[in-house]
Amino acid sequence: MGSLKEQMSRMGGGQPRPWVYLDNSATTALCPAAREAMERAMDAYGNPSSLHGMGQEAHRLVSRARDQVALALGLRSTRPGELIFTASGTEASNTAILGGVYAKAHRVGRRIITTDCEHPSVEETMKRLEADGFEVVRIPTRGGVLDTEAALAALEVPTLLVSMMLVNNETGAVFDVATVFKAAKARNPATLTHCDAVQGFLKVLFTPAGIGADMVTVSGHKVHGPKGVGALYISPALLQARAVRPYLIGGGQEDGLRSGTENTVGICGFGAAAAQGAAHRQESIACMTGLRNDLTDRLVRMGVQVNLPRGARAPHIVNLTLPGIKSQTMLNFLSERGVCVSSGSACSSHGGHTSRSLLAFGLTAGEADCSLRVSLCETNTPSDLDALCRGLEEGLERLVRIKRDP
Repeated sequence: MGSLKEQMSRMGGGQPRPWVYLDNSATTALCPAAREAMERAMDAYGNPSSLHGMGQEAHRLVSRARDQVALALGLRSTRPGELIFTASGTEASNTAILGGVYAKAHRVGRRIITTDCEHPSVEETMKRLEADGFEVVRIPTRGGVLDTEAALAALEVPTLLVSMMLVNNETGAVFDVATVFKAAKARNPATLTHCDAVQGFLKVLFTPAGIGADMVTVSGHKVHGPKGVGALYISPALLQARAVRPYLIGGGQEDGLRSGTENTVGICGFGAAAAQGAAHRQESIACMTGLRNDLTDRLVRMGVQVNLPRGARAPHIVNLTLPGIKSQTMLNFLSERGVCVSSGSACSSHGGHTSRSLLAFGLTAGEADCSLRVSLCETNTPSDLDALCRGLEEGLERLVRIKRDP
């Protein structure tokens, strides 16, 4: 099959890429394996719930994709309901949190513990729960380090749910969720533990059992699969206790946990992408880590502030702060030169708000508004970093001069 980079070089029908794309935390290019699986699935257009031959063919394809995603998560096999497909990572996290909270609210306390830098799909859900009378405790993550002592102290009060991301999508900080999840279970086995692992899936080595998570969220388009498909792992213990209520109800698909006709084409693409990513995981992590370290060194030599987490770092994210230049201004400057980066989470970039993640990290509001996120994948090359650094150097020279001499 060749290396993953060789396989991915066939993207776009072999045509050269028009952009230097360094925004892989927002979304990734569709890999050839996913594209091929999706094309095959288009011919199996039966409803996976139908009992006739066409329906059962579609059902087999969905089952195969489920096994592929499960294996990439470190699961050797899955029971019914243990891995359900959703329309996105956002839906998967909403299902885990709301489905878990409202199923168990009458049995455990009303405290919920999370972090102060969660993705909007979790943070906005927490705000809704607060409006419904639940107590939400947000644990500090200053410097990209989860304050585990504060989390353990918060667990002294009976806790219904602990929901924490594995990797921050803006800084690349890897959080020690395992310590908190395992402590939560030791104090009260009925406490639910949920991990948003969208940015960690296939980038950081983990398994649900290894981090002590009852539920884990992943997403297809962050790992070279298609948009519009995510997945939620639910532990066998939770399934047996019926500790998660369905978020979407109707036809009872996905073992009654997520109603709605399955997106067979998208699911097959996700499965194929997950299988390819798992097969080349070590190679990909090594490639991204090398690029990340090289970029970090070059930025430091340029005099650019790099917002390095004090603890563990994911291999694919570098956050930097520009000297008094708004991130949107530099983003536009780079885009005009064919270089794509972001000013933060794509899910909140249109809200006009200062990044919660960067404020939690310890940046001032002014610094956060002058910060960029560079996010890599295994197909990026040193020449991509050359283009970025050239653009940054040119942009800094021109934009600082314009600011100084308007």
